[in-house]
Amino acid sequence: MPNDPALIDEMLTTAGNIAVLGMSDKPWRASHNVGKYLAAHGYRVFPVNPALQEILGKPCYASLDAADTAARERTGQGIDLVDVFRASQHVPAIVNDVIRLKIPYLWLQDEVIHDEAVARARAAGVQCVQNDCIFREHAAKSSRSAS
Repeated sequence: MPNDPALIDEMLTTAGNIAVLGMSDKPWRASHNVGKYLAAHGYRVFPVNPALQEILGKPCYASLDAADTAARERTGQGIDLVDVFRASQHVPAIVNDVIRLKIPYLWLQDEVIHDEAVARARAAGVQCVQNDCIFREHAAKSSRSAS
């Protein structure tokens, strides 16, 4: 099922606090560059990677729970969108956390696909995009807006 362009626009317009799950400190990795891009475009990025302490001068959180708590402490609201750079087999556990934390949006990056977990998230009221790049979609939206 293709992703809904109206939903993508809503997510990009509405989300403020974004947890980048699996964000890397290696500048050649997509997760690093996408997190950096999102931060440069006004989103509050909360890197999640249990192996790291800091990325791009931002504290790195060991779990989605820790990132959600930090977002609430810093902004008064939790994570709005989880951007996933993890292998597809990790998606069911991520969906469990997203549902439990009542995070409204879940974005699975290119080649991250798990139809069953996405169906479960949607049934719980989570709006989802899968197998798409948030950077590419944001850049395309920005270029359409500029013309």
